[in-house]
Amino acid sequence: MADGRACAPLEDFPLLAAHAAGGPPLAYLDNAATTQKPSCVLDAMDDFYRTACGNPHRSAHALAAAATRTYEDARSTVARFIGASPEETAFTSGATHALNTVALCYCAERLEPGDEIALTLLEHHSNLVPWQTAARLSGARLSFIVPDRDGVVSDDEIDRAIGTRTRVVAFTGMSNVLGTVPPVKRIIEAAHACGAVAVLDCAQSIAHEPLDVHDLDVDFAAFSGHKLYGPMGIGVLYGKRRLLEETPPLLRGGGMVEAVFERASSFDGTPGRFEAGTQNVAGAVGLAEAVRYLDRIGFDAVRAHERELTRALVSGLDSIPSVRLYGPGPNAETPRGGIVSFNVKGVGAAEVAHVLDRRGVAVRAGAHCAQPLLRHIGAEAVCRASIAAYTTMHDIDRLLEAVESSRNEAVALATSRML
Repeated sequence: MADGRACAPLEDFPLLAAHAAGGPPLAYLDNAATTQKPSCVLDAMDDFYRTACGNPHRSAHALAAAATRTYEDARSTVARFIGASPEETAFTSGATHALNTVALCYCAERLEPGDEIALTLLEHHSNLVPWQTAARLSGARLSFIVPDRDGVVSDDEIDRAIGTRTRVVAFTGMSNVLGTVPPVKRIIEAAHACGAVAVLDCAQSIAHEPLDVHDLDVDFAAFSGHKLYGPMGIGVLYGKRRLLEETPPLLRGGGMVEAVFERASSFDGTPGRFEAGTQNVAGAVGLAEAVRYLDRIGFDAVRAHERELTRALVSGLDSIPSVRLYGPGPNAETPRGGIVSFNVKGVGAAEVAHVLDRRGVAVRAGAHCAQPLLRHIGAEAVCRASIAAYTTMHDIDRLLEAVESSRNEAVALATSRML
């Protein structure tokens, strides 16, 4: 990567290409928040609206029939990508919608006082707040698998937190703060050993590691399209078919019913029961095209590229005396993705992010919707740099150069704002 090349060509991404061709310099390192979209995704969505815009599963005319085929083809493409069948793959507005459906519609109705819901302290609020609600509604209690300060989950901690009263285990496939990857299969096996349902939040891991839900034997999984080079406003709920058939829908209305009477209704089968109202068909089309794009690149190439850049980023930040690095250090053997959080000593995370932005380096600062984890690692806010297939070594170098010289500039900026 010394020549600055990316695994995914920058020219495939209009926004990045515009900056590279003479626009303001941009090292986009906020991919854990959302990825940029390749032209093929934008073109597929535009083509749907220009040539095939109809409402699927509604009218009998040719345009509506074409829209139905397009929508269901997108479902089949996404299902294949995660090793599922189309009947197990429901489109949602995103991972948050999908996780709320599992927590509030399947699990909350089955939990009883004294039951336990096991989570990790690595969770994004979207995989914590719904479970808090499920616990309050059912009388169940939350238990937590506590990682060490680097975000590493041990076997002993899994065995301590998952026990005879555990009915649900919900956990992330990759920390959105530390980039650490918990032992996914080990946690699923521990859940099933005590008869619990395993729920996997793949929002961060989906673009970086291949997912085969059948091989993992996970019961439910959720992810969003916009972190996978696809559009915003589209996501996926996977569930084993038997479990989905037992799950009432979160949203109710047109398009998801079998029969409606004045005082009662029956729901459609799966996955239609989870897709009330007019769906984001263009979003589904864009997500399917993003999946095909990632398939063309290949996960082996993506992983090799991102691991090299992550090693350079972690080592580079660790070598800067003013930087406090969070998560596994450069010599750790812990599996991790390309998400690296840090702070500059004596300077607020937001101030550092502002300085980096002035230098054309885009990172995110804050608690990253993971406040319990931030408290666990002893921080109120952190700067987060996150890598994608189009990230180059030049982007990493620019970040490191900006961070290394940012302390004095950030202090001056903070002082000027107080005047």
